[in-house]
Amino acid sequence: MVIDSHQHFWIYETEKHAWIDDEMKVIRKNFLPEDLKIVYKENNIDGCVAVQADQTLAETDFLLDLAKKNDFIKGIVGWVDLRADNIEEVLKQYSAFPKLKGFRHVVQGEADHNFMLRPDFLNGITALEKHNFTYDILIFPHQLGAALELVKRFPNQKFVIDHIAKPYIKDEFYDGWASLMKAISEYPNVYCKLSGMTTEADYNNWTPEQIEPYMQLVLEAFGANRILFGSDWPVCLVAGNYTKTKELVTNFIAKLNSEEQTAIMGGNAVQFYNL
Repeated sequence: MVIDSHQHFWIYETEKHAWIDDEMKVIRKNFLPEDLKIVYKENNIDGCVAVQADQTLAETDFLLDLAKKNDFIKGIVGWVDLRADNIEEVLKQYSAFPKLKGFRHVVQGEADHNFMLRPDFLNGITALEKHNFTYDILIFPHQLGAALELVKRFPNQKFVIDHIAKPYIKDEFYDGWASLMKAISEYPNVYCKLSGMTTEADYNNWTPEQIEPYMQLVLEAFGANRILFGSDWPVCLVAGNYTKTKELVTNFIAKLNSEEQTAIMGGNAVQFYNL
């Protein structure tokens, strides 16, 4: 089964989606399951994991509703305020929904480099582990140090790094990111998504050769059994189309054996998210 481990849906609102700047105006519109079904049929994708794009409980409920109506949405990564005093109660309520697999916070947007190490946030991660939810780590490279400390503290919590931690591919920054990614990969409870890479390069002029060293590092560090293909649709449309985004990964892993390719293109997502 081929699974896209990372994509988004939204009903576009100017204020809510203010992060979509003028350079990204191609995605200033609605993106819903009926749009993605067509794309998946063209690209032989069997299912997906829908990930939150807005930090509200309403967003989580919106994704759950879409998943209820569309079988190809195999899992949801929602949002809850992990710092909330009533986090246990909230997670207990959400445990009733089998398609809700985990949660994410847009940590990349937090000014505090150590946001994930604050006591209230750590309390939320403790609660996730108790309720068997996964956690998607969305960060920039300068936050990898905090992420490393986080995964050390929770060896039984399932973590996955979104978008290979968003290295500055356009500026060819590599070494600092690479050393921390190697360090974090030492923890077997941490997986990594081969996703969101083209939008960290030059939108209009990226080449596979430019991105390959970053993918190679991830492959060597995490191994074929802890890497997940993700498109980051519709954000990927800013830097190309779905087919190009998928081919960046499939062409790169073509050198691997068929079992490893199958794992990266779906098997690992099924295992990680228990799809």
